Amino acid sequence: MGVLAVYYVVGLTLAGLQFALPIGILTGLLVFIPYVGFGLGLILGVLAALLQWSGWPGFMAVLTVYGIGQLLENYVLVPFLVGDRIGLHPLAVIFALLAFGELFGFAGVLLALPVSAALLVGLRHLRTTYIDSDLYR
Repeated sequence: MGVLAVYYVVGLTLAGLQFALPIGILTGLLVFIPYVGFGLGLILGVLAALLQWSGWPGFMAVLTVYGIGQLLENYVLVPFLVGDRIGLHPLAVIFALLAFGELFGFAGVLLALPVSAALLVGLRHLRTTYIDSDLYR
């Protein structure tokens, strides 16, 4: 996710973090691993902020950059990119992730999109079969 790598580098640089380039690139490139990339980047960013600044403003700026990055990833990039690849509408992607996450926890989040895509294929097949049948005519 090069877009997120650029976002994190620019955001952390604007926040004034000295190690913005390596932390931003690492975070942006590892976000494809659910929770690991974001978590590792957040930990590194917060540690760098705590070592660089003694007050709260810099620390809060880094947290804000990561919070906005998480919102950007989850509500803009993933629904459009993943939904386009598997043929699901972006709102269906968000709904599937939220519903499966609520029902089945972390395993549900991991299985939400493959199961939803399989259901979509099955429903499309049933619809085609119905339209071609004598019941439809």
